[in-house]
Amino acid sequence: MKIIKSGTNASVKGPDDWFTGTVRVDPLFAAEEPGRTSGAHVTFEPGARTAWHTHPAGQTLIVTFGRGRVQREGGPIEEISQGDVVWFPAEEKHWHGAATDTAMSHIAIQESINGTPVTWMEKVSDEDYNG
Repeated sequence: MKIIKSGTNASVKGPDDWFTGTVRVDPLFAAEEPGRTSGAHVTFEPGARTAWHTHPAGQTLIVTFGRGRVQREGGPIEEISQGDVVWFPAEEKHWHGAATDTAMSHIAIQESINGTPVTWMEKVSDEDYNG
């Protein structure tokens, strides 16, 4: 058994290469062999969002606060809010972030394949974000 005490892992600023706007990432847990799953609590200020990306084994988001937006490539922008659960299948290109006027936090859970949990791509333009 392992207990990770709240606040043990330092918060980090979401890297500018992967995010637009103000984003904070609070690591929750990392995979330990033979496991492959990791998780983080991610907080987006209004208008902040990820770049387009994929996950080799998919990703689950659990919205813990506020309102946000998600979009898979070729699909419509969809609104999400506290209590919603979003699942992106393996290799589905997508982005997620806060609404234009409201912050949003979610727990992100994903698995690594060959040591890689995510492949980052181009940023989401303001035009695409605003639909």
